[in-house]
Amino acid sequence: MKKIISLLILIISGMSLAQVTFNPGIRAGANFSHFTNKAQWYSYMDYDYYNNADPNMEFKTKTDFYLGLFGNIRFAKFYALQPEINYSRQGAKLDTNINNWNGQTLTASYVSLQLVNKFYFNKFNVHFGPTLEFLVEQKNFDAANEIDLGITAGLGFDITNNFGIEARVKKGFVPVYSFYNDHSNITFQTGVYYTFNLKK
Repeated sequence: MKKIISLLILIISGMSLAQVTFNPGIRAGANFSHFTNKAQWYSYMDYDYYNNADPNMEFKTKTDFYLGLFGNIRFAKFYALQPEINYSRQGAKLDTNINNWNGQTLTASYVSLQLVNKFYFNKFNVHFGPTLEFLVEQKNFDAANEIDLGITAGLGFDITNNFGIEARVKKGFVPVYSFYNDHSNITFQTGVYYTFNLKK
């Protein structure tokens, strides 16, 4: 027990003596997004209205982009806290046999705040954290909510000390679209990031 306590004290002391650094950066890349859940049709629905004997609707992947700013607060060699503000265009494509709806693109654009925890393993990093998103644009549908709360997780690789690549999955928990049942956001992101070194 004494050895464990001594080791914890040594680790805490080392972190307290380590120089905390702050470096801003930018990130950008591609979004591959869709809404969750296939639309569930109720038996009392008037099928003749849509001129379909057996209507269905599925949400397929929509490709778009994201762009953001971040501040990397490095507390230790292996850990940093990274607040972010991002603009993210998301949504889905409709795959349905309902007349005039098939192929429509539903767009939901957000300004998001993210608090990302990053753990470093040499050039690799694993990151995750909560997201709070505010809807700023919607097209071809009426959003069920203008705020989304979710979580993001991903991997990154530092190609140089300043430039790297990353891939993330972002899952929203608040329904964005309610058509016979609730549908929420899910987005896969892949892109690049650049960190500005403020050290003299």
